[in-house]
Amino acid sequence: MGTWNSRGLRGSLLEELINRSNEAYRTAGLALVQKIPTPITPVEMGKNRRCITLAYFEKQSTVDYIGAVQGIPVCFDAKECASDTFPLANLHAHQLGFMQDFERQLGISFLLLAFTAREEYYLLPFEELILYARRMEGGGRKSFTYAEMNKSYRIRETAAVPLHYLEALDLYLQVREDRERTES
Repeated sequence: MGTWNSRGLRGSLLEELINRSNEAYRTAGLALVQKIPTPITPVEMGKNRRCITLAYFEKQSTVDYIGAVQGIPVCFDAKECASDTFPLANLHAHQLGFMQDFERQLGISFLLLAFTAREEYYLLPFEELILYARRMEGGGRKSFTYAEMNKSYRIRETAAVPLHYLEALDLYLQVREDRERTES
């Protein structure tokens, strides 16, 4: 069983931006996307008994967020990367498996990536993510780079929506639909 030992607020800014964006989308009637809590069992509490300092994960988590956008089921995980290289070790096989199963059920899976040193955010569709994972499984790189990101899926920040990822998602869906139309 895995453990969690608090190392500060890693990812808390990204999570806060996503949560605020999701609330803006919900308020506007554009989407209903919620954070999936990771079930933990507290082991040690801080001196004031309000802070968990050591806990065990009860079970493996799937993804960070799940919901629906204009009738389309979506799920995604949010990840931060301090450099221009994202290690695939930051994703677990069961997470990729969940995303793949979600796609098989006609949902859309993706990563929402923050390149923190660049202060840039991107949507990485599952179909691209799985190519990097298969490359690794075949003995290739165990990471992907900023240079490999599809820059058209960059996520804008706006006053109304801190991370307007629905624009990038809409573009991806248009590209995918055009490709499917061309292939048929």
